[in-house]
Amino acid sequence: MEKKILLILSVSGIVVLSFLVLGIISQGNTSSKEITKVENFTLKDYNGKTQSLSDYKDSKAIVLMFISTQCPVSNSYNEKMNELYQNYHTKNIAFIGLNSNKAEAAENIKEHAEDHGFQFPILKDKNNIIADRLDAQVTPEIYVLNTNFEILYHGRIDDARGSGLAKNNDLINALNEILTGKEVAVKRTRAMGCTIKRVGS
Repeated sequence: MEKKILLILSVSGIVVLSFLVLGIISQGNTSSKEITKVENFTLKDYNGKTQSLSDYKDSKAIVLMFISTQCPVSNSYNEKMNELYQNYHTKNIAFIGLNSNKAEAAENIKEHAEDHGFQFPILKDKNNIIADRLDAQVTPEIYVLNTNFEILYHGRIDDARGSGLAKNNDLINALNEILTGKEVAVKRTRAMGCTIKRVGS
């Protein structure tokens, strides 16, 4: 198992060690590129059925979730993603999974979804076109859109990294604010997860 150690020197000279398991654990949202709106897109789910973002335009909000079948961080959120879907889809909030990893084929995504009981659609982002368009970097990474596909929230699900109790339930907070007609207070957080494995990388 490959392990890397990233050394970061703070201004006070203290060394902070961050262990990157398998060389894939990293922080997203590090780019200065800021996307404010998502263009309509059309992708196929793991059954080969074509779906478009515009199919969900009548929802109160659309939650795009970049996820993975292999990433341990993404997998640690499987139960939470199921709970979020169960709690909010009846309130007319749509959930769409996006898999952009080059090595994760449709049959792998289907098996993974069935094993974990996902009821939300998962679309295969072949050649990571949508990930590139949104500058998504890790799994899981979340984008919450309004009916005009403007990004209301971008970042992590919460700060628990999939295990233990979260102190900040950022995605839940954003969804509740949207449902009550309030402006999302925290619009951007830093996602933590496994780097999306892009074509050509």
